[in-house]
Amino acid sequence: MLRKKNPYLFRAKNILTAQELVTSFLDARLSSSEEEIFGDFMEDLAIYIAQKKLAASKSSSDGIDFHYRKGKEIFVISIKSGLNWGNSSQWKALESDFKKAQRVLLQSSHVNKVHCMLGVCYGKAKKTLKKGFIAQICGQEFWHMVSGSPSFYKDIIEPLGHHAKELNENFKERKARLINKLTKEFLNDFCTNDGTILWDKVVEYNSGNMKK
Repeated sequence: MLRKKNPYLFRAKNILTAQELVTSFLDARLSSSEEEIFGDFMEDLAIYIAQKKLAASKSSSDGIDFHYRKGKEIFVISIKSGLNWGNSSQWKALESDFKKAQRVLLQSSHVNKVHCMLGVCYGKAKKTLKKGFIAQICGQEFWHMVSGSPSFYKDIIEPLGHHAKELNENFKERKARLINKLTKEFLNDFCTNDGTILWDKVVEYNSGNMKK
C-alpha cells in the first residue's frame, strides 16, 4: 500500500504519528474503491430485481448483464453505476458487445427485434439514444423499468440504510484491527526508537529505483 501512495503529499500535510499516516493511507485506498464496490452491489441488486419482476436471465455475453423478452422482442441491458462510467475506448467496447449480442439473438426465428439498453443506477438525465442505437435510461426511469414501480428508486433507500448499519459495525472493527497491525509494522520499519517517522526511508521505499 505504501508504494502506491504519494509520500510527498502526506509529508506536506505535516503528519507526525505512524497511526495517523497509516490511517490516511488506508482511507485514501478505501475511498478510491468505495464507488466501485457500491456500484457492483447496485448492479447485482438490479439484476436480482429484474429476474424476479421481468423473468430476466443473466447474460453470458461480454458486456451484457441481463436480458428479458416481450413477445418476439428481446431487451439486452448493460448496467452502470453512474453516468460518468467510461472513456471512449470503453464506449467502443460496449457498442461492439451490443452489436454482437444483436447479431446472435436475431439469428433465432423467434426474435424479430433486439433493444440495446444502458441502465444507469442513479442520475437525473432523461432517456437518450447513444451511438444511434443504445437507449440510455437512468435513475427513477431505470428502476421503474426493472421493477415495474415508479417509486422503487426511493423504496430501496431505507433497506439499504438498515443493511449498511449492520455492515458498518463489522467494518469498523476490522478496520481498527488492520490499522493497529499496519501501524505496528510501520513503527518497526520506518520509525526511530522514539517514534519519529523516517521520511527519507519512506520515500526511498516508495520511489528509490537506483542501486547504490
